[in-house]
Amino acid sequence: MSADEEPYAGLVTRTVALAMDAVALTVGFAVASGVVGLILSLFTAVQVTSPGAVVGVAGGWTLVVASYFVLFWTLAGATPGMRLMRMRVLDGRGEPPRLGRAVLRLIGAVLAAIPLFAGYLLVLVDDRRRGLHDMIARTVVVYATEEPPEEEPQSSSSSRAFTTASRREPTSSLR
Repeated sequence: MSADEEPYAGLVTRTVALAMDAVALTVGFAVASGVVGLILSLFTAVQVTSPGAVVGVAGGWTLVVASYFVLFWTLAGATPGMRLMRMRVLDGRGEPPRLGRAVLRLIGAVLAAIPLFAGYLLVLVDDRRRGLHDMIARTVVVYATEEPPEEEPQSSSSSRAFTTASRREPTSSLR
């Protein structure tokens, strides 16, 4: 199914997915920073309020966030938050964006946030529900429609286990 046939994701769904990603990033980075800070405090005399430490943490945070979004968009077509909301990012070919488009999308997302998040409000008026960052990278966000498996529906877990067990190769009892 191409991007033209799939429904485009709206502002609320995309915002919820972004909030989920932000929570995951914040918790993960806080835990990792705490562990690294504890280890450094045992072996060095670094003050956590020193300008160097603050700049280092801010730079590390920026690198983690940028890598998170670019890698998930490029490799999986969706971040974990987008997957939970059943969305994905597609380029003009109907595939996940390549690295260059994903980087452009990230830069566009920063630019869209600068004028009071006005670049995101374009989702409300665009035919394909694209924000400024989508327009810059020439991508769309669509709801992911999964095709159901071609198996017959199972009535209970015991029959599913029986079906799975019956598909296995015969094994020797002499193991």
